[in-house]
Amino acid sequence: MTTPAPPYDILLVEDDPADAMLIEDALRERGPERALMQVDDGVAALDYLQNPDNPRPDLIVLDLNMPRMNGRELLNVLKQEDRLKMIPVVVLTTSAAPDDVSAAYARHANAYVTKPVNLDDFTHAVRSIDAFYLDMAAKIPRD
Repeated sequence: MTTPAPPYDILLVEDDPADAMLIEDALRERGPERALMQVDDGVAALDYLQNPDNPRPDLIVLDLNMPRMNGRELLNVLKQEDRLKMIPVVVLTTSAAPDDVSAAYARHANAYVTKPVNLDDFTHAVRSIDAFYLDMAAKIPRD
């Protein structure tokens, strides 16, 4: 018997609607308690995060390759702002390039997951993000 996961808010920064839907479905299978907000790029993510009426997410799932402000640029901004730098960021992207992986960790990403092309592998990757967050949640102060 598995213990239900506690509720938390996720900001998904992903410009591919099909990937966003797969991520949402994979998280919902683990429990309906997650509130998922999805935006298409880094500019929209910053707009969301800077709006005081929006809840601060407990986790940001970030694609690297997006229009306007890409994930690399957004990660840099997130980890430099005192109000945002404690939010765990998991990079979920198609790029397995060693330079992208090392740059993400150099910018203080908490985890880096490559999007598999196989649906089952993709679902497993998203669930590993969920498990990662549950492990981190006890260590991170909330506002």
